[in-house]
Amino acid sequence: MDGRDPDQLREVRITPGFMPNAEGSALIETGNTHVICTATVQTGVPRWMQGKGAGWVTAEYSMLPRSTSERVQRERAQSGGRTQEIQRLIGRSLRAIVDMKALGENTVLIDCDVLRADGGTRTASITGAFVALAEAVRWLENEQRVTGTVLKDRVAAVSVGVVEGSEMLDLAYDEDARAEVDLNIVMTGSGDFVELQGTAEGAPFSRTQLDRLLQLGRVGVQGLMEEQTRALRAAGGR
Repeated sequence: MDGRDPDQLREVRITPGFMPNAEGSALIETGNTHVICTATVQTGVPRWMQGKGAGWVTAEYSMLPRSTSERVQRERAQSGGRTQEIQRLIGRSLRAIVDMKALGENTVLIDCDVLRADGGTRTASITGAFVALAEAVRWLENEQRVTGTVLKDRVAAVSVGVVEGSEMLDLAYDEDARAEVDLNIVMTGSGDFVELQGTAEGAPFSRTQLDRLLQLGRVGVQGLMEEQTRALRAAGGR
């Protein structure tokens, strides 16, 4: 809808250090989806992890009330089902590339707050959260609170889909709303999959079509990781 090619990412910009009080942070803008990701380092781990000599990474996710065309209700107490599902996805995605032993008994809490939502908030959150996490790990290294290599790889995520018969990368909201197939892809820098979330909203899709969508997503993730690298280099990180 914005004139880009079907295999082209929306315009991406990642600004590291966006929240200067946090150990790590980034503002990620993918088209009109904007998410602030912050990483907070806490000494210690949850009770069920204590004494194991390993750390923990977890995530929380929320949407600001007017991040969409209509006001989103604040979740003042228990998070809703969609919110819980997304924050668990973000946490799983980050833990997949962290050496918990090297992290030591430290917890990194990632907060992803959606400022503007135009499709792909969960995938943008994962991509931006990695930059915030990498900044927090660098802070831990500078403070000499970790030994060894904490980050085993990097991780990013993107959506792909079939819209009016065409395979398309990085769906905006209006494209996602018309999609016959909707697929979220989370991948590591080495090309392995962390998670796939796919649904046929209309007719079922074939294995051949799935393979083409996965390849399209792989290209998109590579482009996002290039943006992650640029952001971290600009901040003096890895």
